Amino acid sequence: MSEENSENGGLQRTIDWKQGLAIALGVPVLILPSIGYFANYVWTFAIIIWALSVFQGFMQNFAYGELATMFPKASGLPGYAQSVFTGNANNRYDLSKLLGGFSAWSYWFAWNPVLAIYSILIGSYLKGLIPALAGMPDLVIYLASGAVVFVLLILVNYRGLAGGAMLGYILAVLSLAPLIIIALAPFVTGHFELSNITGAWLPTDWSWDGQHILILLGLFAMAQWSACAWETAAIYGPEYKQPKSDVPKALFICGAICLVTFILVQSACTGALGIEGILAEPVSPMLPIAQMTLGSIGGSLTIFMLIAAMVLIIQTAFLGASRAMYSMAEEGNLPRFFGKMNAHGTPVNAMIVIALLNMGFIFLGTPAAIVAASAIGYVCANGISLLAYVKAKVDPRFSKLERPFKAPGGWKHVAFFFGFFNLPLCLIGIVYLNSLELGWTSTIVGFVVLALYLPLWYYSQNENKTTLEKDNSLSSESTI
Repeated sequence: MSEENSENGGLQRTIDWKQGLAIALGVPVLILPSIGYFANYVWTFAIIIWALSVFQGFMQNFAYGELATMFPKASGLPGYAQSVFTGNANNRYDLSKLLGGFSAWSYWFAWNPVLAIYSILIGSYLKGLIPALAGMPDLVIYLASGAVVFVLLILVNYRGLAGGAMLGYILAVLSLAPLIIIALAPFVTGHFELSNITGAWLPTDWSWDGQHILILLGLFAMAQWSACAWETAAIYGPEYKQPKSDVPKALFICGAICLVTFILVQSACTGALGIEGILAEPVSPMLPIAQMTLGSIGGSLTIFMLIAAMVLIIQTAFLGASRAMYSMAEEGNLPRFFGKMNAHGTPVNAMIVIALLNMGFIFLGTPAAIVAASAIGYVCANGISLLAYVKAKVDPRFSKLERPFKAPGGWKHVAFFFGFFNLPLCLIGIVYLNSLELGWTSTIVGFVVLALYLPLWYYSQNENKTTLEKDNSLSSESTI
């Protein structure tokens, strides 16, 4: 199988569910940019938002797990939506095909800026830990950390996903270990105060009016960008040796781990630092906890391990975003340039383009602004993908497809509910939240990036037509 795929330049089946899980285990680190941001708006209630968001992930991933076994050759969410919304082959600009491609583009945009976000965080942590960096401009440190990480990951993954998965095995331990150590340390050392949680559930001026409901919806949009992102394990559907069993295993084991870690980390930060303590270190609240409970040396070592965890989530995003572009190019929804593979079955062109784009994102300099823009893409991707699941359940074209893994009966109604929750509710919420916190910059960036898909899609449709005409011409000449 691998020889055939290699000859055709396709993705190779080289990993099992444990390797896919190892790559996806970087997802718990996605909580880091939002700990202080959430505490600022809803205080301790942030713990509830994380728990509900991971629960939302389970509800959505039942649907995605079934889609993965229905379309074993599709590449995760981007592939599922494109497989369902295939369009009419006789209509070059079919709107159904455009919708499927747009869902994949939205998902790509959701994962793509993770590289910039965590390059900034890595640079910020390093500047706080290494005195020699104290006098250097922030932007220089951010760009340097980003360049080093991007080049490293391109080299590691150049020979295929198995190499990236091996790095994932190593960094999976390094990612969960510091999170768990720092989160559990306050309970062991006695620095955890339950009153910090029970005495500050919501801000004193909080009321359940329309404005605050919109804020809550915006926070749910940002939360699911982190807490639901473990569906990334399904991205590697075409590369699992046994996708019918590997995908569900990887998804749900990773989900259980996320449920524990997201609740534990936010609870530990709140209980140890209190709301005021978190707001005093909104970008890096894990740093004072580590220093307070583990001492300066132990805290520094643990933070360095946390930086390794950030490299893992960049790895997860790098692989997910590059394969999303490959999937779109394969489906004829992006120019063929992005689907070009090297001899090892790696979409190198897509990886290089993504790295360069993220070097540009780093110039924004603010992780919260990048997350807020990226979340717009994520709610669009989830909303359309869940509607794709509903269509796959009711459309007779898909009724005979094999479904080794099936969501519980009537799950199309659950999928429709969460699809509507994403679009339009969470989308409206994140736009409103952005206007309060970051002005309109994040919203404009988000919608501009999404809108860029239209010219790329129209170009790819013309490219597809030209290629088809050439193939038909060659076929006619051969027949003559």
